[in-house]
Amino acid sequence: MVKRQMKKKIVYLLIAAIMGVSFCFPLEKAAAAESFQVAAKASIAIDAKTGKILYSENGDQALPIASMTKMLTMYLVLEAIKEKKFAWTDTVAIDDYLYDLSTNNELSNVPFSRDTTYTVKELFDATAIYSANAAAIALATKVSGSETAFVDAMRKKVESWGIKDAHLISASGLNNEDMGEHIYPGTSATDENKMSAKDMAIVAQRLITDYPDFLETSKTTKQVFGEGTANELEMTNWNWMLFSDSPYYKEGVDGLKTGTTDLAGACFTGTIERNGWRIITVVMNATNAATDEGARFTETSKLMDYVYDNWSYKTLYKKGSSLSQVGKLAIENGKKQTVSLKLGQDVSAFVRKDMDLSDVKVAFKRNQTKLTAPLAQGKSLGEVTVSLNADTLGYVTGEEQSSYKMVTKEKVEKANPFVLFGRSVKKFFSNL
Repeated sequence: MVKRQMKKKIVYLLIAAIMGVSFCFPLEKAAAAESFQVAAKASIAIDAKTGKILYSENGDQALPIASMTKMLTMYLVLEAIKEKKFAWTDTVAIDDYLYDLSTNNELSNVPFSRDTTYTVKELFDATAIYSANAAAIALATKVSGSETAFVDAMRKKVESWGIKDAHLISASGLNNEDMGEHIYPGTSATDENKMSAKDMAIVAQRLITDYPDFLETSKTTKQVFGEGTANELEMTNWNWMLFSDSPYYKEGVDGLKTGTTDLAGACFTGTIERNGWRIITVVMNATNAATDEGARFTETSKLMDYVYDNWSYKTLYKKGSSLSQVGKLAIENGKKQTVSLKLGQDVSAFVRKDMDLSDVKVAFKRNQTKLTAPLAQGKSLGEVTVSLNADTLGYVTGEEQSSYKMVTKEKVEKANPFVLFGRSVKKFFSNL
């Protein structure tokens, strides 16, 4: 991430300078659903559990992602730890390239000391908390042997998640202009990582779903790196929404990752949990960054408020309800010749407050082409998907919402032989 290395005192002086104004004019509450917009080149909000899209503006366009890349890098490190390829306490040697890179004050880094090794955990924390570029590359080398091989692993991983438009050339999010001779083979001198806001939401969802303990690291506000070395540094998290004395503070926010380059602008993938409901937001290239140093956080806060103010999870149909869109099914050899169906469970969905709950689309898929008595009450005969016609946002994975079982409303006993014989005779003559 290309980011001017701001001295901590300067950062907090700037924050303090605008705190008074901010408290007099608090962050704007989320607008109504029909008029809300995020001041950014792209943005998205999703439910963290299901991937349901709750807002999207230009969410499918691949754009520079800068240090938000590090979420994917840290995922692969956590995966390697889980697979016992190495341990948190294992050490990583620092070569001349990593040392020189780490001491570049134009980039976000923790400065390494020569002839010093660092543990995987130290480098991981520096990557997560301080967006340290050299630390991220050191971890990539630890996982795959080289950054090039690691980028190949990154590409393979996102493809396995259904992401097809990712352009990945570095483990840190640095563009090639800052990497000198250490660029991915075949890439241009000005190349950098690109993914869409939807892609970043998928990466974030995978990260906190598969490794929920990561949030304990991502919400850490301050931590010392290289304690006891000549280059000891107190790291301060770049996520200003974590600090209670910041005008950008928002209760419930505990991650995830900032990103900034000249091309990417000010970006932030955030997550918040409120009343047991966690969402993920992505803001890319906040357009007010020239006048608001924390524009990415201002827009994230607005987007989070918008979701919580406008969306809720509601029950559309109770268990046991009949659906007019699902008719009776024919059954052979039964006392009754048709059987009615009912829902085997509640049908629930995310609903925006301006949506009509009665305007639904119901699709039924039966699991048997032919039914024969006897049939027990409550036997599953198929599934329905139910969606609101007003909701066209879908899911980040492209999957439809959950299917719900349709079961028999009553049992159907087999007819006696005389009734069956009579029916067969009637059918014979009706076919003549």
